[in-house]
Amino acid sequence: MVLQPFNLRTAPFSDGSPVSQWPIAPHECFDYEIHPELEDSGTYFYHSHVGFQAITAAGPLIIEDAAEPPYSYDEERIIFLQDYYNKTDDVIEHGLVADPFVWSGQVNAVLLNGIGVAVDQIAGSNGCLMPIVDVQPDKTYRLRFVGSLAISMVSLGIDGHDAMDVIAADGQYTKPHRVSHMQITSGQRYEALLKTKSVTELAGSGKSDWLIQFETKDRPATYTGFGILRYSNAPPSITSAPEIAPLSLTNDTYDFLEYALEPLTPNGFPTASEVTRRVHITNQQLAQSTVIWQLDGLNWTEDEPYNAPPYLVDIYKNGPAAMPNYTAALENGGWDPHTLAWPAKIGEVLEIILENTGSLVNGNGGVEYHPFHLHGGHYYDCGSGNGSYDAAANEERLKDYSPVLRDTTNLYRYEAKVSPGEPAGWRCWRLRVQDAGCWMLHCHILQHMIMGMQSVWVMGDYEQIARIPYSGAKGYLDYGGTAYGGEDISPIVWHEWDD
Repeated sequence: MVLQPFNLRTAPFSDGSPVSQWPIAPHECFDYEIHPELEDSGTYFYHSHVGFQAITAAGPLIIEDAAEPPYSYDEERIIFLQDYYNKTDDVIEHGLVADPFVWSGQVNAVLLNGIGVAVDQIAGSNGCLMPIVDVQPDKTYRLRFVGSLAISMVSLGIDGHDAMDVIAADGQYTKPHRVSHMQITSGQRYEALLKTKSVTELAGSGKSDWLIQFETKDRPATYTGFGILRYSNAPPSITSAPEIAPLSLTNDTYDFLEYALEPLTPNGFPTASEVTRRVHITNQQLAQSTVIWQLDGLNWTEDEPYNAPPYLVDIYKNGPAAMPNYTAALENGGWDPHTLAWPAKIGEVLEIILENTGSLVNGNGGVEYHPFHLHGGHYYDCGSGNGSYDAAANEERLKDYSPVLRDTTNLYRYEAKVSPGEPAGWRCWRLRVQDAGCWMLHCHILQHMIMGMQSVWVMGDYEQIARIPYSGAKGYLDYGGTAYGGEDISPIVWHEWDD
């Protein structure tokens, strides 16, 4: 298992992906070295980055502000969302790579802080409990939403509380932006301020419990779940799910917070004139021996995690010969045909265009959404749209708008079907390349990752990447090396930072 401290500043061998380090062997341990800077405060989470393990091997990780937070609030609550399947990881993984292909099926439940009710159960009966978030009257709460989801896009609203102010996204503070509900996909994190009702308002309503409604969107089947926002010092008034849902959560998913969030303080957004090159990455679903996903013709999976060395390990072991050829990559749409990696130079400003298309499987033209995530740092999210990318039109939209730094944003599903291979939406990022290392860019849907919707980026030259002396790196270079400890073995680690 590999655990990823989600997009925090880490030592070179602590990114947590199979690209940078060996898996942690059974009964062994690994010490992750994380070094948050002042601007890194916010909501994160850790999770396994192997197979389908992240469905359960995950948890919230909160980096507190070193100084007084820029927003005032009384308390905070974590809203940790997870998908639940009534199948084992092994069964799901095997089906996704099998011939014939076997889909995982739809989720059996969405869990809120580890509690939920399966589709074939009833809240309040057979020991099925509804999740509860406790609050007090007349207070402001900082809600930390974490999308630790396998596949679901979740919309969440609170009955009687139709105003939240979003103040952060993916660990980056934003100007306040009011929303009536939250929408979140796999890998994303949002923070929002919620003002609770006063004692007088509660007395007038005659209620101490208010339903939290959450439902999946843009999938063949919709799961609707409920929790309870419970005010203190009052007996419970809701013990079971309602027969009729109190909220009508919109199905227009593709415009949630688009061109809306702006940074709380200037963040150095690069203008179009600073962009050194544009990289188009087209994703396609196609059938070979099984159903796979490709990014610009490449399919990256963890076929041989114990035999094929991680890219970073290979670079340390084999030197410059293991580095991708930058010139060959430029001549091939951005990736090197030999190493199958996407190289970038420190100091470049990339404009990355992620492009959706209709499925090629049996000519069905189906379209799905994809929450794309980049390791190693944050990018500037420059918006999205239907059809094909129009640089001039999008630049016009950016004239009076300051994009925020993100690490996970959606390539949306605007239509259920288009013609096979037809352009079906885009997402634009700008990235200042400044963190040397081997990083992944991938869809954060676990099923799609297993099916190959992942790519490897090698940023920096050999000297910038292999900056740790070989004597300090050698314990990381073999599976089960000395950097990995066990019950009776202390790991020998390289300390990237002294403080």
